Amino acid sequence: MEAEQNRNEETQAMDRVVTAIQRVKTAFSALQTQFPPTGEGRPSKFALQTFDAALQELEDAQAAFDTLLGDLLDGQR
Repeated sequence: MEAEQNRNEETQAMDRVVTAIQRVKTAFSALQTQFPPTGEGRPSKFALQTFDAALQELEDAQAAFDTLLGDLLDGQR
């Protein structure tokens, strides 16, 4: 059962990273529309905050995944 639980945790951690990457991509695309040629070059505060939050979640997700992998490689799982 422990091996199955470890696999589930690995899958959840990787899914978190993939979801975070998708959110960064979406936020970046929204931010790009606010720059020429379609926008005025002044991004909204909301768009910048959304992009920043997406980047932070990606960083957090990657750190959690790295910790999980480190534990696996060190035999702590």
